[in-house]
Amino acid sequence: MLNGASILVTGGTGSFGKKFVETVLTRYPDVKRVVVFSRDELKQFEMAQVFPKDRHPNLRFFIGDVRDEKRLWRAMEGIDIVVHAAALKHVPVCEYNPFEAIKTNVLGAQNVIEAAIDRGVKRVVALSTDKAAAPINLYGATKLASDKLFTAANNFRGQHDIRFGVVRYGNVMGSRGSVIPFFLEQRHTGKLPITDERMTRFNISLEEGVDLVLFALENMWGGEIFVPKIPSYKITDVAEAVCPTCTREVVGIRPGEKLHEEMITETDALSTVEFDKYFVILPSTRPWHVERFSEEFSGRMCEPGFRYSSGTNTDWLSVDQLRELIRLHVDPDFAL
Repeated sequence: MLNGASILVTGGTGSFGKKFVETVLTRYPDVKRVVVFSRDELKQFEMAQVFPKDRHPNLRFFIGDVRDEKRLWRAMEGIDIVVHAAALKHVPVCEYNPFEAIKTNVLGAQNVIEAAIDRGVKRVVALSTDKAAAPINLYGATKLASDKLFTAANNFRGQHDIRFGVVRYGNVMGSRGSVIPFFLEQRHTGKLPITDERMTRFNISLEEGVDLVLFALENMWGGEIFVPKIPSYKITDVAEAVCPTCTREVVGIRPGEKLHEEMITETDALSTVEFDKYFVILPSTRPWHVERFSEEFSGRMCEPGFRYSSGTNTDWLSVDQLRELIRLHVDPDFAL
């Protein structure tokens, strides 16, 4: 599907965007064009050094902000596929600057939707977060609103041949600002700050996140929220994996944080189909038959009372597994 296509990635200079672009350029040598859309010219310049024009003539860089509908409309000329990864996602920053988060994460999402419809785009996948399930902070609330906008966009596409879908997953191992790089930076001090010893989180690698987006692009019918089956970890096990000799200082949960993250709430589960490697939260207004959808991919409706939480997950990463993943995805030179 991607060979011969023109693809635009909003937030294309972020952790996900860079890995997505790298993957597409490697796996799909006949991709027509990949457009990196972001507002930071320095990050675009640095990314262009990694992907030089003489080796990647089909890669383009486009300065712009998803808040600017006219700029998005211009950027989507001739685009077939949009991957929407642009967001304000730092929880304390969003709490302190609430309407800035709304302008990017909610109004920006609607701008992407309308530009994609008007420009004849065929597929749009938006990135979500586990914090969008039963949100308690503004970031999660804005991403829940964004999810609703993208799933509902299939209802007003008219005669346009376009499908919108969402991918929701947990903490990306090694992404900027996440706990593992922070612990790696802090371990030389001999002390690791722990928010709460009971805390758990889902874990996914950038590669797995990219693969899920590619899967959604290939298989979505329109309106789904794809949720991968991924392992959890305990924050105390992360500390043990990074620095077993460090002392741990419990500093308390920050405003807007949860002890455990959910990706599917008990209420969501009533409209969720389970497959072998992922779940699909069905759209509120369904443009297709759920039974046919389930049969097509060998799925089954979740049991009443089911919820997908990092604290009650059945798949857990051990300390040794965490160390291996740190070497593989975060720091190849990591050693105790």
